[in-house]
Amino acid sequence: MTETRAAPHDRRRAGAAALAAALFLVLALLPGVSPAVAAPQRAGATALKEVTGFGTNPGLLRMFRYVPDGLPTGRPVVVVLHGCTQNAAGYGTGSGWTELADRWGFSLVLPQQQTVNNISSCFNWFQTTDTARGQGEAASVAQMVDRHLADVAGDSRRVYVTGLSAGGAMTSVMMAAYPERFAAGGVVAGLPYGCAQAAASPWVCMSSGGGLGPQQWGDRVRAARPGYAGPWPLLTVLHGTADQKVNAVNMTDLMEQWTDVHGADRVADVTDTVAGYPHQVFRRPDGAPAVETYSITGMAHGQPVDPGTGGEQCGTAGANLLDVGLCAAHRLGRAWGLDT
Repeated sequence: MTETRAAPHDRRRAGAAALAAALFLVLALLPGVSPAVAAPQRAGATALKEVTGFGTNPGLLRMFRYVPDGLPTGRPVVVVLHGCTQNAAGYGTGSGWTELADRWGFSLVLPQQQTVNNISSCFNWFQTTDTARGQGEAASVAQMVDRHLADVAGDSRRVYVTGLSAGGAMTSVMMAAYPERFAAGGVVAGLPYGCAQAAASPWVCMSSGGGLGPQQWGDRVRAARPGYAGPWPLLTVLHGTADQKVNAVNMTDLMEQWTDVHGADRVADVTDTVAGYPHQVFRRPDGAPAVETYSITGMAHGQPVDPGTGGEQCGTAGANLLDVGLCAAHRLGRAWGLDT
């Protein structure tokens, strides 16, 4: 008899799915964790549209886009990466990004995970075959960006990336592996690039951090894009102090990783509060901001939102979309100049 073997790609997907299943069971036991549901579509809002044939798609992801009606050419683009158990439409709307795209005039690329890759719909931030330049899910997201810029004639100098949890970890991946594609990134309750490998386990990384020093963290980013001299994306991080899924030490590790990449020190140049929450800015030697952090006091694992009709409000409260009086999408959009 001959033995039928799965192709290497299929075996990798099966392994990732098994790991994700175990991870989901662990996370489900933690307090305050529940599967995210799709947020309701706003009345009169443009619907997300799926795009197929955007490239070779080695990561087997789905591509969605959101383009406000009448959007002119030359506008910014934001890549929005959902968290585990979420989908593109639910996270894009619930986080407030579609609302802000309408308000300020920019478009969105919204990758969506498939259960064939990960049973909990997490992006595979912990798999080296999905986080290296030119491979897997990271390459698929990069292909989506290229296709979208060509289709809508967007501003390639103003492309940004953000995500929650596993999507936040994948944001770190895209910033490290494709730094020339992104002007800045926003990591919400996520992790630094290479954390799972540094800690030799995604669970250890999530619960305790990667245990590296600033230069070691920075070296992991530099190794992701050998020979690249910059400019590097700017980083904003938002993380809850009561997060029991992804320990807030990961925000410190992210700050250390990207200040090192930018040649900045770890002494905050700005320390104040925003909406009552501690906020810091770390500047490069030339005075430009390199890293910005928001420590959301008492917040569990999730995306900060601030539902309402006020000028700084956005988002819809729900599972892993937490009403804390500050909308992360708004703060990121302001930092990136999307409101001007």
